[in-house]
Amino acid sequence: MNKTSPAVRRLLLWGALLSSAMLLAWMGWPRGSRTNPSLPPQQAGSVPLAVIGDSDSHSYQDRRSFPLGSAERGGPHRETTLQWTEILGSLRSQSVDLGEWGVYGTPRVIARVARSVGITLRSPRKEDYLYNFAVSGRGCSDLLGGPTRQVPALLALMDEHPGRWRNGVVVIRIGVNDFGDAPVLDQLAQDPMSPAAQQKMTDCIHAIRESVAALHARHPDLRIVLVGIFDNAHWSKNLDRWHSRVAIDNISTGLDVFDRALSGMEKADRRIAFFNDRAWFQQHWGGRDAQGKPAYREVRLGRMRVTNTAGDEPSNATVADGHAGTVWNALWAQAMVELLNTRFDMRIAPITDAEMIAIVEGKPLPKPQ
Repeated sequence: MNKTSPAVRRLLLWGALLSSAMLLAWMGWPRGSRTNPSLPPQQAGSVPLAVIGDSDSHSYQDRRSFPLGSAERGGPHRETTLQWTEILGSLRSQSVDLGEWGVYGTPRVIARVARSVGITLRSPRKEDYLYNFAVSGRGCSDLLGGPTRQVPALLALMDEHPGRWRNGVVVIRIGVNDFGDAPVLDQLAQDPMSPAAQQKMTDCIHAIRESVAALHARHPDLRIVLVGIFDNAHWSKNLDRWHSRVAIDNISTGLDVFDRALSGMEKADRRIAFFNDRAWFQQHWGGRDAQGKPAYREVRLGRMRVTNTAGDEPSNATVADGHAGTVWNALWAQAMVELLNTRFDMRIAPITDAEMIAIVEGKPLPKPQ
């Protein structure tokens, strides 16, 4: 019996994958809906909101990425541990349209083959809101390139119904996987202008600028929120590091470079808003003392006291796997609504403490005021 050579087998495999990618593209897999390939009708008066980013925005109830029963995203408290997108979608669905919840995207291998012939397919496959393109573990190179190509994939979706996005919003929250890890912060602690660390920020700023330009080139009225970098020196898993005021100040000074660039984009363009993530955290939990040691406040929400610690119970700021907990995300969603109202006059009903308490306790949600 004749045997097919390895080279021919590889060629046949790539041919099959390419055919699959082209078929899926023709079927509408840039959206990848499991139920209905067409976009659902937009709710009257609601503003479409898309999200670009990493695990800071990837919805926690994605059962494909975070299977039920796993220790990720809340462990035993998984069903009541929510991302800010899920809280906003639950509390303000009449005002903010994140798109229908479903399974979207193509497997990575098919998306990779499609890219080789110039076809952009949304990837990876995950369970989330239609307009949430954030994927855990991604960095700034994934805005326009890399395996996810989040901005081109979002544009492909937006271009199908451009009128819908005339008053839409895109939130870009990314960068912590590029220059927020401990080795980079160690560099900044020694020298806030560390060439290696600053180069990572420069590359990220460039990718964000290019992304904003690409979005506005096709949708000039689109409003964009740029989220500043969080200082991971205050992350619960890093509190045993940098017990020096000089080190903490150096890290902050180094990260200022990134935030100033994003803030400058806001000042130059009325269509852009800047969310200062570091100032937001300082407002709620505070920071370190004069020796650089943890001196954080408790956040009180109803009868609950939330500390800057890690654990799956909602009384911890972060869950055991290190991601923001439900209270953190509820407060963050509250601040996002405030920013959208202040900068873009969107007139969304503010998220109340009573609503956040109901979210955390799993109670029926109060009606928006």
